[in-house]
Amino acid sequence: MIDVLVVGIGEYVTGLSDEGAAKSDKSFGVIALSLFDMRARGLVGEIHLAGRDAKRFALIREHFETNLKAAYPALDTSFEAHPKEGFSDEAYREALLKMPEGSCVMIFTPDDTHFKIAKEALEAGMHVLVAKPLVKTTEEHIALQKLAKEKGLLLMLEVHKRFDPIYADAVDQIRTFGDFSLMHSYMSQPKTQLDTFAGWAGISSDISYYLNAHHIDLLCWAVQDFARPVSVVATASTGVADRKLGREVEDTITLTVQWENLQSGALGTSVHTASWIAPPSDVHSQQRFFYMGHRGEVTIDQAHRGYGISTDEQGYKSANPLFMKYAPRDGRFAGQQGYGYRSIETFVRSSAELAQAPEKLAAFNQELPTIENTLNVTRILEAGRRSLDEGKVIVL
Repeated sequence: MIDVLVVGIGEYVTGLSDEGAAKSDKSFGVIALSLFDMRARGLVGEIHLAGRDAKRFALIREHFETNLKAAYPALDTSFEAHPKEGFSDEAYREALLKMPEGSCVMIFTPDDTHFKIAKEALEAGMHVLVAKPLVKTTEEHIALQKLAKEKGLLLMLEVHKRFDPIYADAVDQIRTFGDFSLMHSYMSQPKTQLDTFAGWAGISSDISYYLNAHHIDLLCWAVQDFARPVSVVATASTGVADRKLGREVEDTITLTVQWENLQSGALGTSVHTASWIAPPSDVHSQQRFFYMGHRGEVTIDQAHRGYGISTDEQGYKSANPLFMKYAPRDGRFAGQQGYGYRSIETFVRSSAELAQAPEKLAAFNQELPTIENTLNVTRILEAGRRSLDEGKVIVL
């Protein structure tokens, strides 16, 4: 059993946005719900949530009582809140002081805060999970990599798509296709999410860091043994988000990455597009990719799994319970096999195992999406931002 601190209380953690219960595919949240269930299963001890505004926690508790408890009556949704009163950008620090060394810290805050919070958590002796993107620059990535190694701590990137059984099988298939040739990926968010992201969109981060990170990580994971990125050029579309938010914000960002196959020297290309101006549809987020190797290809539409649901209240939706299964079974949460849940559970279990067997860290750094094996993801994302800002190809 291990104690957990979650830094950040937005919709991915709690299912609550500034407008109330999230109208996305995460209306019950992912992180808090998963941790409450893990506590019931004896995997997690104390749960701490750290935000900035103490007044926010009354709404969160009401949301949990009204929605989570209605679906799962026996679920214990209690937690310790930070700050206790008032407003603080550094309430997570008071929580860190209460955590035993070797506890878990999970960071789901704006991208430009990841480095600072992760660094302080590592210095306090905590294992750390960070929402994608892990950090925004290669310099920050290397600094955290060095610190985690010195401390003997696990620092893992939360990229749940690695735990999707279909995506994971695709990676295994890709590794039999020979040299890398081409990949196209696309992810979207509906333009209504710009209201949720208004506090940071185009200020502390962009849609490429937020969404392209997923498929860039997947490709880096798939080809890590036989191809490397050599250059990046980015282009953008504008006109919707800037009018909606009243500042310069890219609507859609496309990164084109040149790759080199290590043994043959043959070149490959990947094209990653992310947008947050999509119209309403049967899914909250479009998510798909096409990959072609020298001896095979694969196409996956992660948003559509051939499972449709229609109700009087919500109309027709394409459902994906493989991510998070919210429908209760006999009044209890039954989503333990969802890849959103499995991503969190893997980090919790791995952190707990390290208390008894610290020598396992080397294996975890090879097997899991850790600071040790995701440097190319950070390099590509940073290069994309620099390419937009500087108007040129960035050589890695």
